Amino acid sequence: MMKERLREALDGCVRELLAEAGFAVEAPPLQVEPPRQADHGDFACNAALVLTKTLRRPPREIAEQLAARLGDAGGLVARTTVAGPGFLNVWLSNECWQRGLADLVRAGDRVATSRSGGGARVQVEFVSANPTGPLTLGHGRQAVIGDCIARLLQVVGHDVTREYYFNDGGRQMRVLGESVKARYLEQLGRAAAPPADALADAELPWPESLGGLPVVFPRDGYQGEYISEMAADLREQHGDGLADEPAAGRFREVAQQRIFREIEATLVALGIRFDVYTNEKTFYEDGSIDRVLADLRAKDLVYDADGAVWLRATSLGLERDRVLVKSSGEPTYLLPDIAYHREKLRRGFERVIDVQGADHIEQFPFVRAAIGALGCDAARIELVMHQFVTLTRGGQQVKQSTRRATYVTVDELLEEVGADVFRFFMVQRKADGQLDFDVDLAKDRDWKKNPAFYVQYAHARTHGIERKAVEQGVAMPATDAFDASALVLPAEIALIKKLLEFPEVVEAAAAAREPHHVAYYLREVAGLWNPYVQDGVHHRVLSDDAALTRARLGLALGVRGVLAQGLGLLGLSAPERM
Repeated sequence: MMKERLREALDGCVRELLAEAGFAVEAPPLQVEPPRQADHGDFACNAALVLTKTLRRPPREIAEQLAARLGDAGGLVARTTVAGPGFLNVWLSNECWQRGLADLVRAGDRVATSRSGGGARVQVEFVSANPTGPLTLGHGRQAVIGDCIARLLQVVGHDVTREYYFNDGGRQMRVLGESVKARYLEQLGRAAAPPADALADAELPWPESLGGLPVVFPRDGYQGEYISEMAADLREQHGDGLADEPAAGRFREVAQQRIFREIEATLVALGIRFDVYTNEKTFYEDGSIDRVLADLRAKDLVYDADGAVWLRATSLGLERDRVLVKSSGEPTYLLPDIAYHREKLRRGFERVIDVQGADHIEQFPFVRAAIGALGCDAARIELVMHQFVTLTRGGQQVKQSTRRATYVTVDELLEEVGADVFRFFMVQRKADGQLDFDVDLAKDRDWKKNPAFYVQYAHARTHGIERKAVEQGVAMPATDAFDASALVLPAEIALIKKLLEFPEVVEAAAAAREPHHVAYYLREVAGLWNPYVQDGVHHRVLSDDAALTRARLGLALGVRGVLAQGLGLLGLSAPERM
């Protein structure tokens, strides 16, 4: 907001200098950024260094001429200095910051709303967990990151589609059905016939025999209690009538439907809803898998070896080839993924964003390479990769195993800490860094310690101030005629400067697909506002000075608008009381 005003003023000054020197050229692009050190000004500009070659003058001389012209820029600039070889350091005037706050208060809860996205259609695919069990903490992190990216893209003007894709046609779903049937037969006191590709798992904690017959559980089978519960439900409904049914039939179907309903319920509890659900099986049923394989073969990108079908990825610039169809005749995940991404682009999305865990990063280059080879614009597909989540209690890491179903689920953690805290903790770190989820801190109700509550409490305080003003018969200032000229204290100007960064923070976070910037920024705002309010001596909002009271109430409205919109972009509530 302020950066653009200064850039416009600098562009005008540069054009004047060029015109006076007889150059009929466009003003070159200028860098206007906050300096690394706050005592070097609000902004620093490289204009003089850029112009020195054209004007054939020393950059410091050019910078001094620009500084003199900026002094006449309608009260925008308070002072300037020339540093180093010719950098122009600029301090904006208090009047400029005060006008900016008035604009921000007038914008209300639409401070960061823009049309920079131009209505471009963007698909964000995230979570995409197979319906084989409850959502793990890794899924939970991905859910929050993906939803926040979608919210950011929407607020800056993109047409966003949230999409969930699950692999319901591969080996994992077959193993799910086999696991449920094994438990069903176990509960009937009958041995479970092993599938062709399964072996008994000697490490399982269950008895080696039951009723004199060996209990066989599928290799890598799903071991969670939820599997036994589904088997018990089927036994209660059907008795032993399903004993001869194939695992790939009703066992798999019932398990898949039940688990997916539970996944949806978990996502709703997180405030996440999807626009589109896509099933892997669809691409088998409509022939997409066969067409992709045929098209790749037609381009000599497929060959047969060792009974399997391979993608000739080395000819596409990758280090090794990859199997598309195993010797068993079953496709690997790569083949339907290629079909799915081709279908995404055919739907007309200008950007396709895959939010995936670090365990999928090796697959992504092969999908993009194959998509490009099929004539699609692979540059429109991008990956947002997130690292894993570790859990700590009492300073000790909680050991978890997805294979043995000894992990903490999203549902369990939501019961402990609530959706707001869960979401904030999951998004407050950069996605590609490992996240340590401190349960003790997340459960701490002290707003000074818990970062989620610290931000929410800052918002609630603005409403508390308003309630107190109403009790004293003081009206909140009109947002369309707000006068902030009484706000001159350093703490007030610092807070205003931080508030006016919000639109740029949101634009940058949306462009980088990095919502953690918003979480960090909100903590900074709260870190300025909470101490300001607590200092009831120097920053008392309600006083005998009517003009100062109205100005500080307006400042509270500005803080409220920024915090409310920022919390909303992270999917958190903005409470009025805490």
